[in-house]
Amino acid sequence: MQRRKLGPLEVSAIGYGAMGLEGYYGSIGQADAIETIRHALDCGITLLDTADAYGDGHNEALLAQAINGRNRDAIVIATKFGIVFDPDERGTSLTTGWGFSLNINGRPEYAQRALDASLKRLGVEYIDLWYLHYPDPATPIQETVGAMAEQVHAGKVRYLGLSNVTAEQVRHAHEVHPISAVQYEYSLWRREAEQTLLPTTRDLGIGCVAWGPLGTGFLAGMTRVAEDDFRYHNPRYQGENRQHNEERFAPLSDMAKELGITAAQLALAWLLHQGSNIVPIPGTRQAARVEENAAAVEIVLTPEHLARIDQLAPAGLHVETPWCKTRDVTSDA
Repeated sequence: MQRRKLGPLEVSAIGYGAMGLEGYYGSIGQADAIETIRHALDCGITLLDTADAYGDGHNEALLAQAINGRNRDAIVIATKFGIVFDPDERGTSLTTGWGFSLNINGRPEYAQRALDASLKRLGVEYIDLWYLHYPDPATPIQETVGAMAEQVHAGKVRYLGLSNVTAEQVRHAHEVHPISAVQYEYSLWRREAEQTLLPTTRDLGIGCVAWGPLGTGFLAGMTRVAEDDFRYHNPRYQGENRQHNEERFAPLSDMAKELGITAAQLALAWLLHQGSNIVPIPGTRQAARVEENAAAVEIVLTPEHLARIDQLAPAGLHVETPWCKTRDVTSDA
């Protein structure tokens, strides 16, 4: 597996996103979930991405079981904090546009509690990459990152990251403490990050971790989902949107067939060609798909291929409403 840098942190060129193991995209047994993570490690993937919000902490505990007995120094554990489910925990309402809202807490005192809980669930003494999952509109990001930096100095965290942020927020945070990685939705499905966020990360020497690199499965051919699927309420899968999106992205699948690769591999290879600081973190519940995704690092796209892809999937090709909005009113539960 090739390696890339997220700031000073070296990781595999493709990581593994573990969120899907919590049943959001369909059920999976715990033993199979653990085996999937271990298979990712066996494929040379070193970056394992989780969050305390995934399964309300269960995903971190699952990852702990999967890495038990493995060489800890060879594994890069990335987790996030900021989403709270405890009704007694204060937070700011965040409307996702997917049929539900999130409660966000970026207060310094909460950051320390969240980290200690993550360390306990993960069964480790330190976290390699610790993200703020979403910025708290009620707390200046400088305050949150300042509290996160204290945990670096305490030896509980190696590097800091931000997720779902603006370029301006990245710059403000980076002034407080070096940010190693910014995680954001980026793929042939959504290319908004190219406008200001990616140029900012390159300017500051920050890595970009692409979540949803397969358009939450749409780019891999998963265009229809069941009602119990997390994606069911996503506008891209609904009504006329789905039909239009299937038609608009079909040429990419045709191109992948011409190249002798899968549509998912084409999407991942394209991302890897967008900059050496970009690391996609596709998630899957199937070992075969882990191997398929990992093999994308070996695919070479020529300038002609890339130009054709830009024509087939320009920014704004998809049809859906904005995936995330913040509300001005702060609600403390």
